[in-house]
Amino acid sequence: MSKFKLDEVDLQILDMLIDNTRIPFTDIAKKLLISAGTVHVRVKKMEDQGIIMGSSLSLDYEKLGYSFIAYVGVFLNNTSQTKFVLERINEIPFVTVAHVTTGKFNIFCKIRAKDTKHAKDVIYMIDDIDGVYRTETMISLEESINDKKRLMHTIFRELED
Repeated sequence: MSKFKLDEVDLQILDMLIDNTRIPFTDIAKKLLISAGTVHVRVKKMEDQGIIMGSSLSLDYEKLGYSFIAYVGVFLNNTSQTKFVLERINEIPFVTVAHVTTGKFNIFCKIRAKDTKHAKDVIYMIDDIDGVYRTETMISLEESINDKKRLMHTIFRELED
């Protein structure tokens, strides 16, 4: 797949969408002095090229009662079981992120839970998956940084150079 070339207008559109994915195309158009139709066409082109892969919703999990975060390292009996185990992990809604990794763990997961008891139940769900040898858990005391916007803005600034 060839690299998609973004021009200055594309980067400005993306910059505004990073800060507010719900900003109306008409507002973007007014700020950039272009038509809303142009914004729509450019966003659609970036979606078709796979640069924009949807938008996301940010929630305050603490207000929703899910403030407990833990990271679970998963050891497998055999690495050939990775796909099967990931499919089972994907069925657990409290596992919000899972990575296949090198090093100590075969799979590394982030879980969100209501409290320690709920986290224990989630960890036991992971432990009970066929192919999981054992798990090792780290409790997050505080999520200090969770900001993908900074990275996206940095990438787009580099593309401008």
